[in-house]
Amino acid sequence: MKKQYPGQPPRLGRPARRAALVVHVIASAGWLGLTLGLLALGVTAATDGSAGTVEASVRAMKLFADWLLLPVAFLTLLSGLLLSLGTVWGLARYRWVFTKFWLTLATTTATVFALRPGVDSAATAVAAGGPLPDAGDVVSGPVVSLSAYVFMTVISVLKPWGKTRRGRREAKTFA
Repeated sequence: MKKQYPGQPPRLGRPARRAALVVHVIASAGWLGLTLGLLALGVTAATDGSAGTVEASVRAMKLFADWLLLPVAFLTLLSGLLLSLGTVWGLARYRWVFTKFWLTLATTTATVFALRPGVDSAATAVAAGGPLPDAGDVVSGPVVSLSAYVFMTVISVLKPWGKTRRGRREAKTFA
């Protein structure tokens, strides 16, 4: 077990760290997969001329948005927070971790306040027999989300940018 320094939060033991990492990777991959599914359904709804196909696509999007997106988003956020606070990476020691945290928080917030309401309004309009109100609502959200998730995956693998000012200060203090 690594030495604990005063003021440091307790670290996760190896089994807990591994379990949290597995949960985080599965939740993150699930969020990415859901977003790809939403994008495929959104593109289908926006480009297909058949009212039945548009309705089926938007209804499937609503099902994903209502039942799957938020639990997976919050699980990703919480497991990432647990990993950052319970490991040597810390939440504010490395720029890539800090960036991932804020992007995850931003995309979770955007899911709650932009993506889900856009899908809900599209589903309501199509269920009432009307056309798709704005094709951009069902495509742009998943495109932005997918871009953010791919970027977060890349920085998770590459771990660029080094330590933050706080991380450099802590390294000097505990050295």
